[in-house]
Amino acid sequence: MRNDVYTKFYGPAPVDTVEIMRYAGMRPDADELYSLLSECLEEAEGKFVQRICFAEFPVKEIDGGLDLGFTETRSSDLMKNLRGCGSIVLFAGTVGMEIDRLIARYAKISPAKALMFQAIGGERIESLCDVFNADVTEKIRMEGMSTRPRFSPGYGDFPLMVQKDIFRALDCPRKIGVTLNDSLLMSPSKSVTALIGVTNNNQNNKNRAKDGCEVCGLEDCSYRRSK
Repeated sequence: MRNDVYTKFYGPAPVDTVEIMRYAGMRPDADELYSLLSECLEEAEGKFVQRICFAEFPVKEIDGGLDLGFTETRSSDLMKNLRGCGSIVLFAGTVGMEIDRLIARYAKISPAKALMFQAIGGERIESLCDVFNADVTEKIRMEGMSTRPRFSPGYGDFPLMVQKDIFRALDCPRKIGVTLNDSLLMSPSKSVTALIGVTNNNQNNKNRAKDGCEVCGLEDCSYRRSK
């Protein structure tokens, strides 16, 4: 079982202002808000860290579910995502505590800024996950295999309670400074855990596993990506 936990650090990825506006619940053509966005981006510059910890675990089917190497689950949505996979890359990522401090600072004095910082933090952590996901996919591709879309606790019927097992497996507090409270909320708040399936089978677009928003049943979510 290859389950040594590794850490990785990244520099900041380019900012996607359209995604920030989506996280803020604003139209991407709301030009009057871009001056506020620019002001907030300038204030947030240099305040992000980009830390990832990860490990690889074997996957096998068990009666009615999956053995993920670090826990067992009977999530039917995850089973569909991981069909044909022999292993997973389990990871946790964070962009640090400073964005939480900015959100808290402006929550009372400027709710508009607080909202924008929330959105910036959301875009930054997703961007970090995308970069790591791309790195994993490229490495796996060079080994002649392919990956499935990343899948997080809370997607579909994959329960949030799995967070406890993930934190035990990855030792997130020590590795990247992320903690989990009794309500299963992470601190820093702009942190993510997820797993990426690894399979010997190449996937085409027609048969690919569903990703993020496609898996989730909350059709009226304001953060949902358009198809």
